[in-house]
Amino acid sequence: MSWQQYVDEHLMCEIDGNHLTSAAIVGHDGSVWAQSSNFPQFKPEEIAAMMRDFDEPGTLAPTGLYLGGTKYMVIQGEPGAVIRGKKGPGGVTVKKTTMALIIGIYDEPMSPGQCNMIVERLGDYLVEQSF
Repeated sequence: MSWQQYVDEHLMCEIDGNHLTSAAIVGHDGSVWAQSSNFPQFKPEEIAAMMRDFDEPGTLAPTGLYLGGTKYMVIQGEPGAVIRGKKGPGGVTVKKTTMALIIGIYDEPMSPGQCNMIVERLGDYLVEQSF
């Protein structure tokens, strides 16, 4: 299966009639493995800041998580494994795997829990596969 298929079929899938707004699989170095057509153009330093937070949990909390210039308030996640951000009625979930970051962005009517489930389920699978 190609990385693009993982995005198209597993991240952009329907859950209770809802879909993520956009999604991507990005290498730890910031290289894009695959993304949905409307995924925001991000800056390398935004990915670097996420990687720093995975290594030193809590570093993003004071400044917020930025993705494509959009600031998300960092909310409860799993230190070293998952970063969750909120902005108005939407937000972002970032799951770290062995080699990549799985990123899902959502907006209402999708719930934070639905986004978390989609992103983290694929991330857990990829960790099991050593990706």
